[in-house]
Amino acid sequence: MDKLSQNYWNQRWMDGQTGWDLKDVSPPLKNLIDKWENVKSKVLIPGAGSGWEVSYLYEKGFTDIHICEWSSKAIEQFKNRMPSFPISNIHQMDFFELQGKFDWILEQTFFCALPVEKRAQYAAKMDQLLNSKGKLQGVLFDIDFQREGPPFGGSRREYEALFSTYFTIDVLETAKDSIAPRAGNELIFSFTKD
Repeated sequence: MDKLSQNYWNQRWMDGQTGWDLKDVSPPLKNLIDKWENVKSKVLIPGAGSGWEVSYLYEKGFTDIHICEWSSKAIEQFKNRMPSFPISNIHQMDFFELQGKFDWILEQTFFCALPVEKRAQYAAKMDQLLNSKGKLQGVLFDIDFQREGPPFGGSRREYEALFSTYFTIDVLETAKDSIAPRAGNELIFSFTKD
């Protein structure tokens, strides 16, 4: 089954193969979110899954949050958890077809779910979606999984080469607050659109 297809991701959700879903906001992302003060920022979370980071942003007063998620099963779970979230801000679609401009994009486990050959397209799409001086922030894996993904691994050197075309790399360092199974294998990052 095509690992970028809606059917593939729906099946993962139906089978409970969602190891990326921590049932809570990821600690490195929580710490990033806690540093953001402008609750009027227009925020995008691609591949939001069941949306724990979305819930946390919402609780902190962010109101212009958008999620882009291909899996109808993931969106169904999200809607059940957050029935008051505006339907107009839920974009069930292929991320690469999404249009709009955002001040801040939060990367959680979306990048590592994409086949490696889509990474250059991801970087270009992030550039297209961000407003001038907008921020792309989140976590990326710093590991070679030695098996077929997803998730697909990567390295700091690869990310520097990939993203420096479009962004100023402000932060790209080992996360100090990862959950135990990911400790030492996650990079926290902050990129600013040039």
